[in-house]
Amino acid sequence: MIEVSKLEDFGHADHGWLNARHHFSFAEYHNPERMHFGPLRVWNDDHIKSGQGFPMHPHADMEIITYIRKGAITHEDSLGNKGRTVAGDVQVMSAGTGIVHSEYNLEEEDTDLFQIWIFPDRKGHTPNWEARTFPKEAREASLAVLASGRDGHEDALPINQDAALFGATLKAGQSVSHALEEGRRAYLVPVRGEIEINGERIPVRAGVAVTDEASITISAVEDGELVLLDLP
Repeated sequence: MIEVSKLEDFGHADHGWLNARHHFSFAEYHNPERMHFGPLRVWNDDHIKSGQGFPMHPHADMEIITYIRKGAITHEDSLGNKGRTVAGDVQVMSAGTGIVHSEYNLEEEDTDLFQIWIFPDRKGHTPNWEARTFPKEAREASLAVLASGRDGHEDALPINQDAALFGATLKAGQSVSHALEEGRRAYLVPVRGEIEINGERIPVRAGVAVTDEASITISAVEDGELVLLDLP
């Protein structure tokens, strides 16, 4: 089954410095039918103005992936980590037993990003943060693994869950396929450009929940970019 939720149907919060769309219940947005999707708890579509950001705040027992769509974000945390992640790249924070962090847009342009929260496989992991630059050519007409806790994905940023985040760029007319093992599901979002999944048209920045499908074929209607999360 392929279930499509359009961007305008998600929860919305405009704080001035932050304009966010919430795929699942988050903060003041509560939708009992969209609490989580397997271990995927949060998928926020955030627009952060230049010079603004999230001040220091705590987290525990959550795997938090940040995928930068435009601009950059600067991270700082209580472990002494500090780093800047730019468009197309990914950072992962395993909150574990507890971490305090900030995320700021210190650029001269606004920043767009996806903030993805995944429940870990257990509580009490050691906190960790890491960011990585991935070769852009690896994603051309191919699903490249970016963050994962699955066997065989040792080159990806590690997360503490049997899940994997993939990214791809497609030119109009190009396609990629993704097989889903029995009992697994996927959540997919086109970052740029409309796509089709198994022949069904998907608008930009919609959320696509895939269940009970052995495989999906993703075709680009126009040049674009997508991210896919494979989940138990």
